[in-house]
Amino acid sequence: MTDALRSRLDKDIKAFIIDMDGVLYHGNRLLPGAGEFVDWLRRKDKRFVFLTNSSERSPAELSQKLERLGIDVGSEHFYTSALATAGFLATQRPGGSAYVIGEPGLINALYDAGYTMNNVNPDYVVVGESKSYTLDSLEKAVRLVDAGARLIGTNPDLNGPGEAGLVPACGALIAPIELATGRKAYFIGKPNPLMMRHALRRLGATREETAIVGDRMDTDIVAGIETEIETILVLSGVTARDELGQFAYAPLHILDGVFEIPG
Repeated sequence: MTDALRSRLDKDIKAFIIDMDGVLYHGNRLLPGAGEFVDWLRRKDKRFVFLTNSSERSPAELSQKLERLGIDVGSEHFYTSALATAGFLATQRPGGSAYVIGEPGLINALYDAGYTMNNVNPDYVVVGESKSYTLDSLEKAVRLVDAGARLIGTNPDLNGPGEAGLVPACGALIAPIELATGRKAYFIGKPNPLMMRHALRRLGATREETAIVGDRMDTDIVAGIETEIETILVLSGVTARDELGQFAYAPLHILDGVFEIPG
């Protein structure tokens, strides 16, 4: 880490937007320095929010997961693509209905936003990460979208880091629906600026005093660039150093992992 970055992290950067998968953990395995990083955030009185494209878990469940891994962080520090998706749909069509391929974190967020589940004539087909993704649910989604339901994805990630390697994510799961219907999904999660604006509002911070820490060039880093937030790429997730040349943009800083940040 350069002296210039060390000075900015200690003094100038007041708030952090932090990804989770590939930054703090892989699956149920804590990454090196994750606990020390959170301790440093608190010690330095930094504002922080964990901003995840995963839609499977609620903020309370994410808080409990970190607690099981040995890190105590309250649920108020988490914001998910499921919450962002539910908020977006509630403003677009208040009191609407959706056919959902997803886990409880997404379904409960939609219920809390005033949505009902509908597998006959929904306003939207909403797709997130799901372990219950089946050919039957795919066929149902294709028929509903073909009949006029709008297609929404919680995030565009094609894959994510797991304990045993890459796992398919929302972008990969929704692709067959797009191909079969000829309809393009609208994705709510990073790099959609909606997510970043929500994060800044929750932090009560300006973009000039905020940094985003993530492991993905195509979501975390491009989201920071497009919203003019300082970008820190960590190489502990899905992006390898020799892949950086494939992208037309670059992070401002590159670290091997969050264990470098506390110094």
